Amino acid sequence: MSEPAAWAFMIFGTLLPVCHVLLSSKGGSWRPPEGAGCPFGPRVGWLIIVILLPFAGWLMFVLRAGRARIAVRRPETPAGPG
Repeated sequence: MSEPAAWAFMIFGTLLPVCHVLLSSKGGSWRPPEGAGCPFGPRVGWLIIVILLPFAGWLMFVLRAGRARIAVRRPETPAGPG
């Protein structure tokens, strides 16, 4: 691989996807939701995925960020004697 091709691969394959996740408004918050068991927020999770799997992780981010989030309501359990 020639040197310009290597630089192009680094810029377009690694740095631009990371910058897109950092700057995108659809990346989620930096802090985890209340009651979450994970100490990382959604944006940090996406950054980790994009850093470990540069192009594939970015593609997952783009496809996931484009979908609307569907809220699933859990039925409340009635308070029984106890």
